[in-house]
Amino acid sequence: MLPFAIPPIITAAFGALGAATLARVLVREWRRVNAELDQVSAAAAERVDRERLPKLRRDPRTGVYRPE
Repeated sequence: MLPFAIPPIITAAFGALGAATLARVLVREWRRVNAELDQVSAAAAERVDRERLPKLRRDPRTGVYRPE
């Protein structure tokens, strides 16, 4: 135990400083992860050549979609 008491205002200030620092770190990490996910999804969208994909037509008898 400390030989002196810490004033509550100083304790509250340290708590607020810690919360603000934690929030800043979390926001930075959130933005980094979202930027990485945006790059991956943009790259995945560019790789698909939709002209070469087969067209699907519904079989009226079974209701299943099959390539033409």
